[in-house]
Amino acid sequence: MITDGVLLVAGIVLLALGGEFLIRGALGAARRVGISPLLSGLVIVGFGTSAPELVVSVDAALAGKPDIAVGNVVGSNIGNILLILGVTAVILPLGYQTMALRRDAVAMVAASLAAVLLAWGSGLGWFDGLVMVLGLGGYLCWAYLTERSGSTLSGEVHRAEAGEVSLLPSTAWMLTLALVAGLALLIGGSRLLLHGATGLATSLGVPEAVVGLTIVAVGTSLPELSVSVIAALRRHADVAVGNILGSNIFNVLGILGLSALLQPLPFAERVLEFDQWVMLGTAVLLCVFLVTGKRLDRIEGGLLLAGYVGYLVLSFTLFAGSGG
Repeated sequence: MITDGVLLVAGIVLLALGGEFLIRGALGAARRVGISPLLSGLVIVGFGTSAPELVVSVDAALAGKPDIAVGNVVGSNIGNILLILGVTAVILPLGYQTMALRRDAVAMVAASLAAVLLAWGSGLGWFDGLVMVLGLGGYLCWAYLTERSGSTLSGEVHRAEAGEVSLLPSTAWMLTLALVAGLALLIGGSRLLLHGATGLATSLGVPEAVVGLTIVAVGTSLPELSVSVIAALRRHADVAVGNILGSNIFNVLGILGLSALLQPLPFAERVLEFDQWVMLGTAVLLCVFLVTGKRLDRIEGGLLLAGYVGYLVLSFTLFAGSGG
């Protein structure tokens, strides 16, 4: 079990480093070829922080481990809201512009609801995956076209996202090194994490879905945690929240969609009965927070963290044996 734990931690570390290298390399390349800060923030930062989830879920799906592939995405979306926004709000209360985030909040809820409906009672097949990937493409087109004029508040949020990442490589060889190193670390980290997670689940006697929903999901969400905390400390709360919204949209539509296109994804019994509803419920809760107020204070952050602790307790007790 110790070896499995070491492999799991090593995989998480490599994934975090790989995500950082990939984001910085991609942003540096985008700046070099003249891609706008809007598109860089919307796609590269907003979705680039989900690169570890993407690699792990696709790798798990192709390896015939659907419980980890699905659990990683569902658990990451739950953790992004309850854990990361909870931690961020406790560190520094988040004041934000409601209108700047409303579109992405609604899109996140819609994406979560679509996943629940498409997987109803069983899981996701290739057609469901196709619908989700096309939905992501439609969202990206809609977001870019509505923000291209530069007059929308949400456009300013995505431009600011690109500005949160500093120390970008500038020369061609540094860009190439960052991109290649990022991809290599992501792939290597994914393999180590999968081996460690599978072995740990066997050693602890818990289903792979439980490990995927908790340990793996938190580990692959480290880039989101980094960007959100840094943005909050710089008092860019819109960016901190917007990063989570963009990541959750991409996790559901892009990662689950692509994984289902490559390999059918049956949902574990506990995911169908419990976790997917928690994912949808937390998305709705965040949307309510964003619509009804202009601030996530420390009390609300504490409530989010308490909710995540409760979710973990239920994951390892009441629902620990219903992974298959």
